[in-house]
Amino acid sequence: MAKYLLLKHYRGAPAPVNDVPMEQWTPEEISAHVQYMHDFAARLEGTGEFVDGQALAPEGMFVQYGGEGRPPVTDGPFAETKDLIAGWMVIDVDSYERAIELAGDLSAAPGAGGEPIHEWLEVRPFLAAQPTITE
Repeated sequence: MAKYLLLKHYRGAPAPVNDVPMEQWTPEEISAHVQYMHDFAARLEGTGEFVDGQALAPEGMFVQYGGEGRPPVTDGPFAETKDLIAGWMVIDVDSYERAIELAGDLSAAPGAGGEPIHEWLEVRPFLAAQPTITE
């Protein structure tokens, strides 16, 4: 089994087919979307492929080491940054092909009007082994 991270972006990915920002959805459309995500996770729990998943708030900031004896450097919030992540799911599957298949299913979550979003999801494998350094 191999673990993959499925990333949902607020912005920064190609536009989805049903490209209506969530802040313009009705409460019922938001509920249907969230329910789809819960049902998707429950289905993967049943197959043993679900590891974890969370939605993230739009607030956040970048943090950097400030130097010996100094506090960390912060800059933000960066809610407008193009790579802000809306949420994520970790899956543990038998193959890369299965990870792609599940990402495609997750991309079909409903959005405005109850129609599937067909949003783009980023699929990232977990590093299976420490990289080797060649000199």
